[in-house]
Amino acid sequence: MKVLGIETSCDETAISVVENGTKLLSNVIASQIAIHAGYGGIVPEVASRQHITDMVPTLESALKDSELGLEDIDVISVTYGPGLAGSLISGLNTAKALSLSLGKPLVGVNHIEGHIYSSWLISDRNGTPDEQPGFPIACLVASGGHTDLILMERHGVYKLIGRTRDDAAGEAFDKAARILGLGFPGGPEIQKAAEQATGHVVEALPRAWMGDSLDFSFSGVKTALLHMAQNKDIYPKESSKLTLSEFNNLVVELADSFQRSVVDVIVTKLLDMAKRYHVKGVLLGGGVSANTHLRQELIARAQLPVIIPPPILCTDNGAMIASCGYYQYQRGQEFGLDLDIDPSLSL
Repeated sequence: MKVLGIETSCDETAISVVENGTKLLSNVIASQIAIHAGYGGIVPEVASRQHITDMVPTLESALKDSELGLEDIDVISVTYGPGLAGSLISGLNTAKALSLSLGKPLVGVNHIEGHIYSSWLISDRNGTPDEQPGFPIACLVASGGHTDLILMERHGVYKLIGRTRDDAAGEAFDKAARILGLGFPGGPEIQKAAEQATGHVVEALPRAWMGDSLDFSFSGVKTALLHMAQNKDIYPKESSKLTLSEFNNLVVELADSFQRSVVDVIVTKLLDMAKRYHVKGVLLGGGVSANTHLRQELIARAQLPVIIPPPILCTDNGAMIASCGYYQYQRGQEFGLDLDIDPSLSL
């Protein structure tokens, strides 16, 4: 069964074709990073307008790469929430038009659930996660809008175990990068800077453990970074009296300290959850899971199988929506043309 997946929850127009939930036939992503970089963040109206511009070329490219025509597609799957309303509408209306004109079933997919299914598309694994290591699985979905700990008991059955009470991890990375005068998106910029650090120039930033709770809080470490940057005269950058060399050295050390703080909390809470719920493996999803330090730290500390998709499948993509849509359709889930967006959709 060939499923077309459409993902437009934020600033990527992403369309893919996946066969039987696991075989990636095409994965085309039209990124808007360059457009939004000048604003230091995503501008919702700009994003929604760009989706309209990019939609048809992205669809044509996805079909061309898969060597299929629209008549070969069996199911249309699409993200309907959570996300930016204007962006979601662009993708959902496209999916509805295709479903109606082609007479194909329509499946609405939860964006957060989609990120989990990126791990069903890892080509070099020995079996899919439900086969190896098997359920239950402790899942972390961490991105610019979400930081959720999710217990996946079987396909379509989840328990939300922990979530952020303020900033999402990706949002915290973006704000930290802005404080340090780095670019957008913040995650890759923080990682790039941290790779140059010695780890011995500045003191460690705090961790918000929150007692026995498996919830997250990243606003405190962000504020601590701001105060430290001010005390060391690197924020605001325009008024700093440091030499360029002094300034740059402090930036990379602070970036490293911030990254270590966020990763330490994420990995510790994920592994704590895995122990409490006696899972068979742990799984990462979402843009933050592309972070190299996070991946390395989890693999080093986990005593269970660790499932992490390649970076191209960590960020928003249509393939995860197609994979998730396949499994939903196999369970008999099909949506009518009255399906509407839900920007605040929860899992």
